[in-house]
Amino acid sequence: MPIDLICLDADDTLWHNMRFFAATEEALLAMVAPFAATGVARERLLQVETRNLPHYGYGAKSFTLSMIETALELGGDALPVAAVRDILAAGRTLLAHPVELFDGVADTLVRLAERAPLVLVTKGDLLHQQAKLAASGLGELFAGVEIVSDKTADTFARVFAKHGVVPERCLMAGDSLRSDVLPALAAGAWAAFIPQPGAWAHEAGEMPTDARFRELRSLAELPDWIAGL
Repeated sequence: MPIDLICLDADDTLWHNMRFFAATEEALLAMVAPFAATGVARERLLQVETRNLPHYGYGAKSFTLSMIETALELGGDALPVAAVRDILAAGRTLLAHPVELFDGVADTLVRLAERAPLVLVTKGDLLHQQAKLAASGLGELFAGVEIVSDKTADTFARVFAKHGVVPERCLMAGDSLRSDVLPALAAGAWAAFIPQPGAWAHEAGEMPTDARFRELRSLAELPDWIAGL
């Protein structure tokens, strides 16, 4: 079956992302070391992030607020004011991290764009995601850009309808089972999972057995998979 619309995730699919978040997290763990062991602090941060998602959404700004909240919960009144300043500085550094494409991404997108229109479907802070796309140099390859608060089956259904393509002729590729693969399959599309090391635990999910699903080693494998559908 031909694919008439190819949707792609951005962070950790087109360019590196989690390694910058991981470095910022390690900085936080060092700051709160006087108040909690590394494992305890890491687990608390994940709990706070998950709790805050309905309020702050995804992205570096949300992560920064969750780091501050985690530090305050662990350190209480003993947490020095300087620690909050340091966390804010770490958050600003995270927002300014360079956009580093995965090897071969630009060439792969050119090949994909020859097959079908490309739509970037990413979640996170609007300004930050727009800035990263501009810095990537990939913007002209996309027929559409959808920066969303979350990725659900309804999200993908709206994207497919907006571009006038039935779900059975759409495909989504990304590094998250929870956000890229499972909701796209639920919406009736095809889905490719391209895992990356250091993935956020929140984005884990059950591996599908659907015939419309494929796990790939890299984005470079996607054009050939689509060609064989």
